Amino acid sequence: MSQILRRRTLLALAAAPALPAPALATMDAGRGPRPEPGPPSPRGPALDPAVWRTFCTRFVRPDGRVVDTFNNGISHSEGQGWALLCAEQALDRETFDQILSWTTRTLARPGDALLSWRFRPDAFGGVGQVDDPNNATDGDLMFAWALLRAGRRWRSEAYTEQGVAVARDVLRLLVRQVGDETVLLPGAAGFEQREHVVLNPSYYAFPALRALAQAVPDPIWLRLASDGLSLMRRARFGRWGLPADWVALPRGGGRPSPAPGWPTRFSYDAVRVPLYLAWAGLGREPAAVGAARFWTDPRHTRMPAWTDFAADTVSPYGASPGIRAVAQLTIARHADATSSPPESSVDEAQDYYSAILSLLARLAWRDSLTASI
Repeated sequence: MSQILRRRTLLALAAAPALPAPALATMDAGRGPRPEPGPPSPRGPALDPAVWRTFCTRFVRPDGRVVDTFNNGISHSEGQGWALLCAEQALDRETFDQILSWTTRTLARPGDALLSWRFRPDAFGGVGQVDDPNNATDGDLMFAWALLRAGRRWRSEAYTEQGVAVARDVLRLLVRQVGDETVLLPGAAGFEQREHVVLNPSYYAFPALRALAQAVPDPIWLRLASDGLSLMRRARFGRWGLPADWVALPRGGGRPSPAPGWPTRFSYDAVRVPLYLAWAGLGREPAAVGAARFWTDPRHTRMPAWTDFAADTVSPYGASPGIRAVAQLTIARHADATSSPPESSVDEAQDYYSAILSLLARLAWRDSLTASI
């Protein structure tokens, strides 16, 4: 990765208002002392509390478990992290603490601060248990980011310290050098093959990376961000130039390709790539531009949920309300439009994932307009 591209990445991310400019600047500052929670955020709720309550009624159990109704009622670290982020933005500390308690009690891993990625409620005779102790990096990033935001919001050193611990273990356990690139593994185990490394572009949550860089200053964060953007510029496929859900990066470096063993699609994972780019103020990146072109293609009779690169086909059914909210955000950011936020139609969403995408698109719209942590 050239120094010019790294500098351009630094400037682009530092200019985006999703975090204060020093958040990314500290990436090159070396390790520093543990940050204090800082002054409380003066802003009101970024997420309508009534909309958040509707989400909680449908998808959050009283004990704080977030239920993925699209996947047989499982719970996973990304859902817990996203819900924590939403609770903080809705100023709902009671629900935040309930979600945090269940997450820490149930998904904590021995030996590090990361989270086990999946809990099955029907396992162990119906009692429920973690059936895969591997982590999911996107869940860890969101979990840490939510804790850091809550630490500042409510001036809690406990939240901040837990977020810092997760950030340190992301650096310690999930970062690899592949050729001349610094990459973020999707999980600590199972993604490093003999000839290639499997990566998930949607796990590069740039606003979260910036927050973690502020909490745990280290130049590795900048390399992750700039090399991640480089990956997304090269890893685009099909007629619209879209990111794939999963990609394989050769061990010696070079052009990534859709990962073997996964469908060759821009689908339910990769839809988060333009979401996070827009959230970080990078809505004109090629991957986001490609997504905007895909969603506005006049040849579609309705907005599709996905496209398959190998077959050059689109889904036979329409996009969910959550995907449509991400599309609206992406298209607006590509056009530099700021007039109206994406719709957050939790009632319209048929499942958890569609509902949470709607909420995240609204938070991304708000954060990309106003400075926050």
